[in-house]
Amino acid sequence: MSTALLLIIYFCFIGLGIPDSLFGAAWPAIYTELDLPISYASIVSFLVSVGTVSASFLSGYLIRALGTRRITWISTAMTAAALLGFSFSHSMLWFCLLAVPLGLGAGAIDTALNNYVALHYNAMQMSFLHCFYGIGVSVSPYLLSFFLSGENADWRSGYRTMSAIQIAIAILALLSAPLWKVHESPSVKEDSSGADASASSGEENAPVISPLKLLMMPKVRAVCLVFFGSCAVEHIAGVWGATYLVNSRGLGADMAARVVTLYYAGIALGRLLSGLLSNRLTAWQVIIYGECLTAGAIALLLVRLVLPLPVLCDGIALLLIGIGNGAFFPNMIHLTPDTFGRELSQSVIGTQMGSAYLGIMTMPPLFGVLAQTVSTELFAPMLAVMFCVMVLATRRVLALNQKHG
Repeated sequence: MSTALLLIIYFCFIGLGIPDSLFGAAWPAIYTELDLPISYASIVSFLVSVGTVSASFLSGYLIRALGTRRITWISTAMTAAALLGFSFSHSMLWFCLLAVPLGLGAGAIDTALNNYVALHYNAMQMSFLHCFYGIGVSVSPYLLSFFLSGENADWRSGYRTMSAIQIAIAILALLSAPLWKVHESPSVKEDSSGADASASSGEENAPVISPLKLLMMPKVRAVCLVFFGSCAVEHIAGVWGATYLVNSRGLGADMAARVVTLYYAGIALGRLLSGLLSNRLTAWQVIIYGECLTAGAIALLLVRLVLPLPVLCDGIALLLIGIGNGAFFPNMIHLTPDTFGRELSQSVIGTQMGSAYLGIMTMPPLFGVLAQTVSTELFAPMLAVMFCVMVLATRRVLALNQKHG
C-alpha cells in the first residue's frame, strides 16, 4: 500500500511540474498575439510567486487544518482550473487574476508532499519524487511546441491539454483516500519501498513555528539563502530560456520551446541520477558535484557571449544546468529532518520553500526588466550571479554543520 501511495504522490508531482515550464515556453507566442511588452511575463511570474510564497509560509497551518491528502487534490484542482482560465484569457488582467490561485495551489502541495516524503521515505524516493516533477516540466513545453508549430501558433490548445492532464491527476488524488488512510495507520510497518508507514500522520500534529522565529537561527538563514539562489537559477533559465533563444539567438518560438525542453529533461535526468546514486554518494556529495556541473554549464553560456558558437551549445548548457541544479533540491529537502530534527522539519521545510519561491518571485521579474531595458544577452550573467549566491550559502551551511557537529 505504501508503494501504491508513493506512485500517487509521484503523479501529483508530475502535475506540480506542468505549470512551471508552460508559461515561459508559451510567452513568446502569447505576447506576440496580445501585443504585450516582453517584460509583462515578469508581472505574471511575480503574482504566481506571491501565491506560492504565501502558501509555503502558511503550510504548517494548512497541513494542520486540512491534512496532506486534502491539500494534494485541492491544490491540483486549483492549478487545473487556473490553466484552463489562462487558455481563455484575452487580456493581461485575466492572466494576473489567474496567476494567484495557480501559485497558491503550487505552494501548498509542494510543501506538503515534500515534508511527507522527507518524513516517510528515503533519499532515493525523494530524488525520484523530484524526477517526476522534472517529467512534468519537460512534457508540457514539449507538447506545447507541437501546438506552436502550426501556422496559428495555437498556445491556447496547449494550455487546455495541460489542464486536462491536471484534472485527471486531481481525480486520481481524490480517489486515493483509502491508500492514505492505510498508510497513516499506526499498525502499518515499513515496507520494501523504504516508507516509514508507522510514522502515522505526525506531520499534521507537529508544532508550527513561525518563519520569523526560525530565521533567527543562523543555519536556517543560510539554508534559505541556498534555496533562494538555486531556485532563482532554475526559474530564470526556465521562464526566460525560450525568450533568450528567440531574441538573442534568432530561433522561432516552436524551436525555442523544444530547446528549452532539453533544460527540463536535464532536471528530470539529474534527479533520476541522484536517486540511482543515493546508495553510493551522500546527499552532500551529490549537491557539490551538481554545483560543479552547473558552474561549467553557466561558463559555457558566458563564453557563448564572446565566441560565435553554434546554437547547439546553448541547448547543451541548458541541459547541463538542468542536470546539475536539478539534483540539488531533493537532496537539500531530504537533509532537513536530519539537520533540524523531525519535529521542526515541517516548519523548516515551509520556510525553505518560502525562501525558494522568494527567489522565484523576485529574480525572474528582475531579469525581465533588464531584458526589456538592456538586452536578453544578460541571461548568462544573471544566472552566474545567482549561482554564486547559492554556492557561497552552501559553503556557509557546511561550515555551520561542522561547527555544531
